[in-house]
Amino acid sequence: MADPALDDKQEKMMSDAPPAHYVVKIQSYSLLSKNSVDKYESGVFQAGGCKWRLVLHPNGNKSKNVKEHVSLYLSMAETSSLASGWEVHALVRFFLLDQNKDSYSIIQDAMKKEWRFHRMKLEHGFDQFLPMKTFSDAQNGYLVDDTCVFGAEVFVMKEKSTGKGENLLMVNDAISQKHTWKVDNFSKLDKEFSESKVFIAGNQKWKIRLYPGGKGSGLGAFVSLYLVLADSDTLPPGTKVFADFSLRILDQLQGRHFSGKANHWFSTSSQESGWARFLSHATFYYPNMGTLVKDICMVDAEVTVLGVVNAL
Repeated sequence: MADPALDDKQEKMMSDAPPAHYVVKIQSYSLLSKNSVDKYESGVFQAGGCKWRLVLHPNGNKSKNVKEHVSLYLSMAETSSLASGWEVHALVRFFLLDQNKDSYSIIQDAMKKEWRFHRMKLEHGFDQFLPMKTFSDAQNGYLVDDTCVFGAEVFVMKEKSTGKGENLLMVNDAISQKHTWKVDNFSKLDKEFSESKVFIAGNQKWKIRLYPGGKGSGLGAFVSLYLVLADSDTLPPGTKVFADFSLRILDQLQGRHFSGKANHWFSTSSQESGWARFLSHATFYYPNMGTLVKDICMVDAEVTVLGVVNAL
């Protein structure tokens, strides 16, 4: 005969032995509710080469609108060190001490013998682990003298990496950010390129990079101008940033701009985008063009981050 306190997703066994992996003893259990502790997370414990914690909702998981039941879950902890695309299949048993009989009720999933944990699903358990009425009745032995004991055993059946994956987040109502760079003493620039200060657009760091003597196909005859994703070598593996951008050199005499507009997927392996032949030296150095006035060049960038890709 089925236990009326369990739902059809649970199966129950009894054992005199305590759980092999972790025990949580709670004294003055009623004070959790009185002190508005809606969720309690245990300390981290290890089982099957992974790290876990128990998660208890003494009055039911409010985020799932659970009422009149205790909710209990097992959650993976400290997963940042696991390989990209990881997943863990584990048999999970929850324990609840019957203090009257000095034995444990073992409750596990009756439908699935193992649960699949992965980056998008770090937690498994029971929204309706036990009715509060059943749990609170001292005759059942679960809550005696306002004290109870929960526990868990976790047996990892297999652990594997599913291969690389990614998450693309396109940005709603993306906001453009502008940055102006005043390049002083242009004629004295003696390096291959000069860079602006770092500026922020779309929660990313950017720089403008100017090659006075040109780069690539523009070498020796053009000013080359690029937008650079700053600190790209520190980005998490697999990160890409999709941005619309424009770069401009100001005509300081007439208020015009010499400009270019493009979009690009920026990443560690593709950190800059722009134009090798942005503006010819003949045009740039022509006195009436206003691009170089009193040895000052004014450059600006406008950047709109439209999407970000992160590895799963």
